[in-house]
Amino acid sequence: MKARLPQGYGGGPQNMNAMLRQAQKMQEQMEQLQAELDEREYEVQAGGGAVTVRINGKKEILSIGLEPEIVDPDDVETLSDTLVAALNEAIRKVEKTNSEEMSKITGGLNVPGGLF
Repeated sequence: MKARLPQGYGGGPQNMNAMLRQAQKMQEQMEQLQAELDEREYEVQAGGGAVTVRINGKKEILSIGLEPEIVDPDDVETLSDTLVAALNEAIRKVEKTNSEEMSKITGGLNVPGGLF
C-alpha cells in the first residue's frame, strides 16, 4: 500500500529547496537579531531604587550602583538580599526580551539549538 501525502507536502526537490532557503533565511535573521540583542543594555532597580544594576544582552553585569542608605555594616543581609533580587530581575528582563524578540522571527516555534 502506498501512502499519499496531502497537497503541498513532498512535492519534489523544488519544494525541499524552497524550505531549505526559508530555514536558512530564518537562521540568518536569528543570528542578526541575537547580535543586536547582545548589544542592548538594561537597567533594573531594587530596594526602592537603592540598588541599580546595568546588564547587557549577553547577561554580563556592567555596573552596580548603591545608594548610601543601603550600605549598613550592621545589616549586610539586607544589602545581599537586595543585590540578589536586582541581579535576578535583570537576568529575567534580558531573557524575556530575547525570547519575545526571537519569537517574532520564529513565529513561536521552538527552534532546536536556538541562539538564546
